[in-house]
Amino acid sequence: MSTLLRPRRAGADRRPRLSLLLLRIVTTAYLVMALAQPVLAGQFLTGDVDAIMVHGTIGSLLAAIGLLLIAATLGYVVRGGRLWVLPVVVLLFLSTGFQIGLGHSRALAAHIPLGVAIVTASVLLAVWVWSPSAARPRGGAR
Repeated sequence: MSTLLRPRRAGADRRPRLSLLLLRIVTTAYLVMALAQPVLAGQFLTGDVDAIMVHGTIGSLLAAIGLLLIAATLGYVVRGGRLWVLPVVVLLFLSTGFQIGLGHSRALAAHIPLGVAIVTASVLLAVWVWSPSAARPRGGAR
């Protein structure tokens, strides 16, 4: 039976269930938008000048989704999830804000490598969030 649907026993350990589902949904939304960014930048470079406006809009939406990601991560951690996820998500949010500033100032020498790092971190976070390890309670007990 799915860990999301299993009834809770009296005295059972605290395990993230609904909070993990919410974290998975928000992380996936963040990942999809982060993956769209290099595609849109490439379209701009190939001559589609409107793509840069969409690139900027999605970048701003990433910051908003980043706040939701922090909130979802807080819920996950409070319900017994892994503690290390919270500083990673906060760093991802701060990097996104810094990335927006670099993009607006057209500092591409820093904007491009930071964008690669953000996309890579987003992929790794999404892979972990959807792994069975994310569903285990803090301390790794089964």
